[in-house]
Amino acid sequence: MFDNLSEKLQRVFKNLRGEGKLTAENMESALREIRVALLEADVHFRVVKQLIEGIKEKAMGEEVLTALSPTQQVIKIVRDEMVKMLGTHQSKLRLSNEPPSPILIVGLQGSGKTTSTGKLAKFLSKNGHKPYLVSVDVYRPAARQQLAVVAKSIGIPIYEGTPEEANQPLALVKAARREATNSGRDILLVDTAGRLHIDDELMNELQQIKDLLNPAEILFVADAMTGQDAVKSAEEFHKRLGISGVILTKMDGDARGGAALSIRAVTGQPLKFVGVGEKSDALEPFHPDRVADRILGMGDVLSLIEKVQENIDQKQAEEMQRKLLDNEFSLADFRDQMKQLRKLGGLDSLLGMMPNMGPMKMLKEAKVDEKEITRVVAIVDSMTPAERNNHLLINGARRRRIAKGSGTSVQEVNQLLKQYGEARKVMRMITGGGGMANLGKKLSKFKLPGGFGGSGGMFG
Repeated sequence: MFDNLSEKLQRVFKNLRGEGKLTAENMESALREIRVALLEADVHFRVVKQLIEGIKEKAMGEEVLTALSPTQQVIKIVRDEMVKMLGTHQSKLRLSNEPPSPILIVGLQGSGKTTSTGKLAKFLSKNGHKPYLVSVDVYRPAARQQLAVVAKSIGIPIYEGTPEEANQPLALVKAARREATNSGRDILLVDTAGRLHIDDELMNELQQIKDLLNPAEILFVADAMTGQDAVKSAEEFHKRLGISGVILTKMDGDARGGAALSIRAVTGQPLKFVGVGEKSDALEPFHPDRVADRILGMGDVLSLIEKVQENIDQKQAEEMQRKLLDNEFSLADFRDQMKQLRKLGGLDSLLGMMPNMGPMKMLKEAKVDEKEITRVVAIVDSMTPAERNNHLLINGARRRRIAKGSGTSVQEVNQLLKQYGEARKVMRMITGGGGMANLGKKLSKFKLPGGFGGSGGMFG
């Protein structure tokens, strides 16, 4: 996400560094380039104007132009103004004083309301809450059944209603709130109906549900891929209904990021969550400061650390480090590491959080083929336990047998063994001799194998 904008802004800053001295003239030129980059990223024109004016006011001051590191100061100013535009701090969900806290999920048809309702329920459940679900979309065929399927897959209870309530949204929410209260649930998530466009009938129904429930939150779900259309819809919903926050879906597929950068400034309401994939746990709280850092190429190390801590077992990690230091890192361990990547959201997701500089930039620019992980697992699973523990046993005949058993070619088996050898080198660099502090220096001297960059292999 934000790849195009990030690349263009870093080019602007690189040009500024090349000037040697910062002047009013080259600063004006840089501001023009930043303006163009933002507009090309589909950021709302009013937001671009506001952002550029804020940057210009601070960046053209005498203390910046005469500073020892003026370009660094300009980057800091751009970052601070961007964070302000995005909302300054993470906006957390508000809850009612008396449970269950009703949260309405609203938006246009096709924006991802039902999927987002399920993702939010799982997020809340992981964070100590007891959500309860109900769908009041009585118009779209199988809409309520769709939420029931989602609820079953994540293990969250749902109120499915009686035949008498089947066409009555108000009766459904009233009964669902009663059931949530009786079963000790603390949050009621209401997946509402949508339309292809905003109309009075839809808004009247949503207003009636709002009046009945007095919700703690009204979250508007918008599709990031629709750009400024998502912003306009959010603005209109807020005028008609009074939303309290936004969930932006498909952020992982939006290279421009205009909706994310515009939506708070235009609506005045915070972006609370972003959808970053299809899996039920691919919903992340929106952190304005971390997003600004990613856009400016600084990475999002805090989110990366949180993701690792959430998904990686500490004892298992310590055992893996011991094996690496003792030169006991086997093919079975290599396979298990590939499986761990899936838990962390895949290589694309992880590399997106890395700083866009030095050897990390080389890794980020590589194209990831997630199917390679499946291929790695299949090849290693086709080996005998002895072969997994000692790769030196794998001669030509064994390679042919492994290739046949895994449905791959001998060439792919050879490539895996090469990747395994290079992975051992990289992982020993990380765990030994200075750890992460010296990783950048070591990686800068390390040539990536074919399977980890360039043509073919995992980054094919």
